[in-house]
Amino acid sequence: MNGMRNLDEESITQAVLARQSETTNPRLKEIMTSLVQHLHAFARETKLTESEWETAIEFMTDVGHMCSSKRQEFILLSDTLGLSTLVVAQNHRKPQGCTEATVFGPFHVSDAPQYELGGDVSNGMKGKPCFVSGTVTGINGEAVAGATIEVWQADQDGFYDVQNPDLEHYQGRGVLHADASGRFNFKSIVAESYPIPHDGPVGKLLEALGRHPWRPAHLHFMITAPGYERLVTHVFREGDAYLDTDVVFGVRSSLIADWIKHPPGAGPDNQHYDRDFYTLDFNFVLNPCD
Repeated sequence: MNGMRNLDEESITQAVLARQSETTNPRLKEIMTSLVQHLHAFARETKLTESEWETAIEFMTDVGHMCSSKRQEFILLSDTLGLSTLVVAQNHRKPQGCTEATVFGPFHVSDAPQYELGGDVSNGMKGKPCFVSGTVTGINGEAVAGATIEVWQADQDGFYDVQNPDLEHYQGRGVLHADASGRFNFKSIVAESYPIPHDGPVGKLLEALGRHPWRPAHLHFMITAPGYERLVTHVFREGDAYLDTDVVFGVRSSLIADWIKHPPGAGPDNQHYDRDFYTLDFNFVLNPCD
């Protein structure tokens, strides 16, 4: 008993582990044991001061205050520290040939509008016209008929629809279903590089670390189908200046594609365009469920 009353910087770790040793949830016990050990080791290694720990608590409090239904600052923090990419990588090891997964990001919504194939998911979003097409197949080349495809992106100025409090309808996002051959197509706008929201505590941290807040141009995709693992990924635009310094470490070489520029004229939707338009074709390969 006296040992619990006279803890020091060396004995505190074992005391905490002993206190939580009776948990009946084995996974929770494993995670919390490792967390306590690593947190205490971090504090010892860095010789963490009280004022530094107070600053850290204030930072985490500010991160929480920044969160809302329209913004998730904790996801930004996880993304910018590389933790999101690490968790994705170790949980989505796939056979050679499958489309790689990458970070989910903070701007997905669960009630995006449904579109027929060929529909305009931009829904008035600012940007250059772009026509996106591709296929969804399994690892053996079989068509994944009816696969659910969710897509979302930022506008030409780098903002997602949910970042605009005055917008009364969704733009730049939608849900479609592949046809019987696994093919899909839709109209949107050209993806442009943009900075993550950096007017909050995560932005201040990036500035203090001498890091930029920019992401290379990309489209978000989430694809689901019975019998296959869910795929959450991006398609990145070839030639973007930030491909090698993505602030959230999400780029994979296999996910980089060409946005092909076309002169004014007839588009894939048989409409005439008085300005340049772009096309993107990308094929997704899903991993079967065990």
